[in-house]
Amino acid sequence: MELILGSQSPRRRELLERMGLSFTVLTAEIDETKYATGDPETTVRRICEAKARAVARKMQNDGSESCSGAQCAPRDALILASDTIVVLDGRIMGKPHDAAEARAMLAALSGREHQVYTAFTLLPVEMQNAKCKMQNAAECDGAEPYTHCEMTYVKFRELTPEEIAAYVATEEPMDKAGAYGIQNLGSMLVESLRGDYFTVMGLPVCRLAQALKRFGLDPLLGQEKKP
Repeated sequence: MELILGSQSPRRRELLERMGLSFTVLTAEIDETKYATGDPETTVRRICEAKARAVARKMQNDGSESCSGAQCAPRDALILASDTIVVLDGRIMGKPHDAAEARAMLAALSGREHQVYTAFTLLPVEMQNAKCKMQNAAECDGAEPYTHCEMTYVKFRELTPEEIAAYVATEEPMDKAGAYGIQNLGSMLVESLRGDYFTVMGLPVCRLAQALKRFGLDPLLGQEKKP
């Protein structure tokens, strides 16, 4: 089964590579604001499923108009989409739009404990190969997805304004929810955590490995599980 990662995140690519998985990256844009709710877990789950279905539709539309013979043989694919949100006092903190917003986020997190939610969706699709175009959209994105969400508590140490400014100046916070990345320089901001480190990094590896078994993939064995 072909694994499709529906994310441009270098952290998620790194984690899948550490798991020994082969995969292809294919992303599709969605308007995440459409899936916001008053509950962080519901929000991140809905975003994940929407991302997975958007990738499935893109796979359908990327084919050519016609095919013949062996080119038309369907192949199995499994889409993996993931999303991470940072929550402080019930408020979702997305990626900062500029340096000033990044500084404000970090100042709010300073000396406080917050929550990090990461969800992933696995969506199986049967599609024609890249030289073909599947005509029935329902076959592409109509499968039932499997979605799982993990939450970890993260506490920041007290940060000085000078430290916040120096960290923002590195530009590391600019593409990360909550304006920090725990795996790099942001690790120096974190005093403690309760839960799964990899959830904060962007993909709960243990839970993902267990979920992949549902679809015949066992990363620990390093081979496709036979039925």
